[in-house]
Amino acid sequence: MGNMLMIMGILIFLVTFYFIITEKYPKSLVSVIGGALMVVVNILNEKKALEVVGHNLEILVLLIGMMIIVEIMSETGIFQWVAIKIAQSVNGDPIKILALLSIVTATFSAFLDNVTTILLIVPVTIFLAKRLELDPKPFVLMQIFMSNIGGTATMIGDPPNLIIGSLGKITFNEFIVHLGPIVLINAIVLIVSASLYLKPRMHVSRELRATIMELDLSRTIKNKKLLMQSIIVFMGVILGFLTNSFTDIGLSIIAVLGAGILVVLSGKKPEDVLVKVEWDTLFFFGGLFVVIQGIEELGIVKMIGEYVVSLTAGNLELTSSLILLVSAGLSPIIGSIPHALSFGKIILEILPN
Repeated sequence: MGNMLMIMGILIFLVTFYFIITEKYPKSLVSVIGGALMVVVNILNEKKALEVVGHNLEILVLLIGMMIIVEIMSETGIFQWVAIKIAQSVNGDPIKILALLSIVTATFSAFLDNVTTILLIVPVTIFLAKRLELDPKPFVLMQIFMSNIGGTATMIGDPPNLIIGSLGKITFNEFIVHLGPIVLINAIVLIVSASLYLKPRMHVSRELRATIMELDLSRTIKNKKLLMQSIIVFMGVILGFLTNSFTDIGLSIIAVLGAGILVVLSGKKPEDVLVKVEWDTLFFFGGLFVVIQGIEELGIVKMIGEYVVSLTAGNLELTSSLILLVSAGLSPIIGSIPHALSFGKIILEILPN
């Protein structure tokens, strides 16, 4: 019976990940079905499955709160204003625009959802590049790279960060302290090398630069009152995150409180805001938590951990290097969220108590 359960558990895990990777069906639907099957075949009981989701509820609630804040902020036009302001502040110099927009993208991505940041900044970036009669591809690629780099800096910068922080019991400030310097070095290397490489290809006439200076900044801000409200609430939320270790108020409570206050200040109906929340992402997380827990209950995670340790003869430095190399290859294939969750569990088994 035990062997049969293990075979069924592995099969559910592999099939779930297959459909997540191939994206033949929505990832949220696949992960929820996979999690439910773990309960149906009795690898987990219903109570245990719900406890797993409940244990990770802080991640889900934190995501909901930040999604609402970002959604309301995006309506003000702040991202477009910043992009055009930067272009005008450097008199339309394409290399300086490239460098500064990259820095802004990384900064926004450290505290906001990466996808939202890209969706809001890239269109105006393409507009500026075409205004200067330049190929927008280098600008867009730089922002994609910098969004991923910047998103690594904080616990709220990317969903995998939340998983890592939760599994490792890492605080918001500890995450920044450990990853901030590495992110800064990566950003500097990328910006300097890209600027040197692209500079010979980005000669722009004074006439074209002048067209950037003619853009009307005031037209980009759609709601000044909401903009000020959003900035104040957002800064309050970030301050709450930074002081979390002193106040002992959960990150999810801070995010949801900020979201609630902003909804009230904006005068929006809750149903109009909640419809913009990425519920598919939240259900994807929930189902995945249960699937991975099922594998852990079967002892498979522990077995993998013991195998990795034996493979490297217990040398933790060699083990970490091996995990890093495997992660670099697997993460683009299976996705960063499933990878962070599954490998996070394996690493917890490897680390000495």
